[in-house]
Amino acid sequence: METNSLEAVSMKQVVISRMDGLSISEFSDILSVEEPLEIKIDYSAGIERTQKNISVTMRTPGNDLELAAGFLFTEGIISSKDDIKKVSHAQMSNMVTLELAEGFTPSLMQSDRNFYTTSSCGVCGKDSIQSIRTVNSFCHLNKLQLDLSTDLLFRLPDKLREAQRGFAASGGLHASGLFSLDGELILLREDVGRHNALDKLIGTALFEGLMPLNQHILLLSGRASFELIQKAAMAGISIVAAIGAPSSLAVELAKEFDMTLLGFLKENRFNIYNAGRINFK
Repeated sequence: METNSLEAVSMKQVVISRMDGLSISEFSDILSVEEPLEIKIDYSAGIERTQKNISVTMRTPGNDLELAAGFLFTEGIISSKDDIKKVSHAQMSNMVTLELAEGFTPSLMQSDRNFYTTSSCGVCGKDSIQSIRTVNSFCHLNKLQLDLSTDLLFRLPDKLREAQRGFAASGGLHASGLFSLDGELILLREDVGRHNALDKLIGTALFEGLMPLNQHILLLSGRASFELIQKAAMAGISIVAAIGAPSSLAVELAKEFDMTLLGFLKENRFNIYNAGRINFK
């Protein structure tokens, strides 16, 4: 199998035993790599600069700078790429340090998740949904009001799957795909963690000056959790489709932000959990 540098660090080849009926044979398998990434920030604190550990996340190596930047953005710690002065990556120690711009004060209360918590904490609710408004600079954007072709939507899962090189090799990666309103795949990122895949995508969009993403469609390869819809809302995304199901709180958040949310998107059907301002034709 031909690999590029990204695939070389994100995939690992191992020898396993395979049971086929009553016979066992050796087999070469490809696994998705999972390693911790420590995210730190370096910023001005009065007359001195200080460092703070923000997060350790289990991720698939690759696009680590984008992951770190996307994480800071979707957590509300930074609000633009201009808040970042420099990014350094210590690959041997799985660490990314983001040096923030002079004079910029990060919203560190967000790093303690005082304004919302993830679905893994099990305590998300009305307070956390309302609090997102206080750190989301795109929540007041005009929402899309347009006709959207169902045939266009039906084609998106195949386009995503065809571009998922990591999943095709290992079967173990989630993906987030960003499409234009014409159905063109703009960005795709993969990771063992679905939230990491989306942070990588949003971080890439941040660095490439594509924000806000209110003129795009986000397609998730699996289910749509509260945390993924929250991250989409932070990036200004107003149309989210998922191959799998949304959670109840994800639907509640989509309605709160007038976001179009579709689930179980297949080649000929999907469920509309919140239509937003989209008319389907």
